[in-house]
Order: sequence, then structure tokens, then C-alpha cells
Amino acid sequence: MKWHIPSYILDIDPYVPGKPLSELEREYGAGTCIKLASNENPLGASPKAVEALSSVLGALNRYPDGSGFDLVQRLAGFLNVQPENIVLGNGSDDLLGMLARVLLKPGDEVIVPSPSFLMYTIVAQSAGATLIRVPLRDLTVDLDQMVAHINSRTRLIFICNPNNPTGTIVKRTEFEQFLKKVPPNVIVVVDEAYIEFTRDASCAKGLDYLKTTPAVVTLRTFSKAYGLAGLRIGYGVMPIELAQLLHRIRMPFNVNCLAQAAACAALDDVEFLRKTIDITHQGMSFLHDELEQRKINFFDSQANFFLIDVSRQAKQVFKDMLKQGVIVRPMTAYGFPNYIRINIGLPAENQRFLKGLDRIGIAQK
Repeated sequence: MKWHIPSYILDIDPYVPGKPLSELEREYGAGTCIKLASNENPLGASPKAVEALSSVLGALNRYPDGSGFDLVQRLAGFLNVQPENIVLGNGSDDLLGMLARVLLKPGDEVIVPSPSFLMYTIVAQSAGATLIRVPLRDLTVDLDQMVAHINSRTRLIFICNPNNPTGTIVKRTEFEQFLKKVPPNVIVVVDEAYIEFTRDASCAKGLDYLKTTPAVVTLRTFSKAYGLAGLRIGYGVMPIELAQLLHRIRMPFNVNCLAQAAACAALDDVEFLRKTIDITHQGMSFLHDELEQRKINFFDSQANFFLIDVSRQAKQVFKDMLKQGVIVRPMTAYGFPNYIRINIGLPAENQRFLKGLDRIGIAQK
């Protein structure tokens, strides 16, 4: 290669997103597919958010508000924090990248649970930092082992709560004991992309530790519970001093006007959020009961998805289910070659998933 590319960039394994529905339908001749692979909201987007989009369509020739003033003010009131604590991002991924650019340099170390959201690894490697992967314990983030790996080079610790892809949580008492052992110069990033779906009241919430030492950064998104994945809108809540640093390197106009308007409206649509959570919890209970009847192993989850042990190669199950018109996510890349992950769908989609399992011989009543 004629360009001088750092080795730590060449070593990155690119994130591989799922293929679009239309391509998979053509490739496998499956007719109309249902997608249960990306932890998306099966209800779509909030009607209020969709309506709000029309209010800005006439101004697409104008740049969006670079400060995201209206959305930041709404979020500050909603979360009971100061506007200065909030940084908006083009999805949570954007904020992960900002944190890496501000806080990391070659030779630094980042502690991540393994497996977890793959972007933690990518953003750390892109800054030349060294990844310290701490295996899960019983599918749960192992805080004790994370602490054991902290040294003078540690700069960041990533925690996904609930964890993706396992759906397990870090509990409040465990998290507080963990924070007592983390040095003040290490920043703890808590990714709460699925926090709205948690049922366990003991789940730790990053916002409760905004004023603690060490610094805790909480990341949240409108992609899941609010159904705005296609607009890419997320935010981080953090100490003001750190937020000011992120604003120094944040790309101008990183959150488009459509996303800002839809997110503001979505925050006001309490009924849609309640309906989303209800249909998720009901669907989870239904699928768990059905899988138990079929004697198929699965793992409980506090998110809108869960893992299923299909007792055979997950990649083959993925292909077989596609022929049934059902898209699932094989967990091979996460170190679980015999597991698939599905998100909760609409009742009819959940039924279709079960029928697909039956037809390919996974389910054995």
C-alpha cells in the first residue's frame, strides 16, 4: 500500500451491519421478510415524531441548529440535568468516537467487556489504544475483573447496561462498589441504549452518578425504544468539563434537523413509549413460554432482545430462517457460534419466528 496507514488502523475488523431487507429477500427468494436481527422498534416511530418531521421539511436547504438548542433544553428538563452536561451525537456511535478522540492516544489502555457492543473495540483501536478484553462471567459484565486490569495506562472503561448481546444488567450495589475502586483519572462510560426496557429495579443507572468521582459518562439513544434508528440521534450526559472538551472536536451540524425535531416530539409521546415497553415485555414473556415448551434453551434479558441456544451452527440457522422469511442475528462474531439473537417483534412476527424454528427442525415439542 502506497499510503502510510498506522498499523492499528489496519488491524481493525470493520463493523458488519445486517443486509437490508430488500437484498435478503432477493438473495434468498423468501418473499416478504420480517426482521428480528437489529433490536429495532417493531411499532415504528412515534406518531408525534413522524408528524414533527413535516414541520422541518420546508427548511431542508438550511443547516440545522448546530447547538441542538431545543433538544438539549428538552433533554435537560427530562433528565433533571444541566444543558451543559449534554452532548448530542449522530447516534451513540458518534459520541463513542468523540470520547476516543478526546481521551485516547497510542499506548493508552481501554477496558471493555467481552463480548459486548463491537463499536467499543473499533473506536479504541482507531485511536491506537490497547484493548483489554474482560470475559463476561455468566453472561454478565465482570466488574471485579475490570478493576483487576486497571493500571497507570488505563484511560476508559466501557460498560453496556443492559449488555448487548446478552441482555444482562449491572446492579446498583455492584456498580457502586466498582466505582469506589476506580481511580479518579479513569473515565467510566455507561452505554444505556436499552435502559428503557429494564424491569429489574436494581439496575444501575448512570445518571445517578453524574457528580461522582471517577467521572461517569452516560450514553443513550433514540434508536431503540423511541423508534428513530433511521435518523441516527443519541446523546451523552457527562461532567461539564468533559462535555466542553467533546464540543471542541464535535463535527459542526453533526445532528440533522429532522433528527432534532423528531427527538423533541418523541420525548413528549409518553403513550408511544409505554406501548413500546408493554409490547416488548409481553412478547418476551410469550416467546420464553413457547421456547420452554419446545425445550429450547434461551437466556433471560432486560433489553428488547435475547439469546437463544439453537444447538447447531448459528450461521446455518440464519440461512435456514431466511428461507422462512425471518431474519435473525447469528452470534458467531461475538464468540457464541451456536447462539442466535432476536429482538421482540409484533405478535404476528413472534408467531412467524416460532413457526420458522419449527419448520427448520430447531423446535422439538
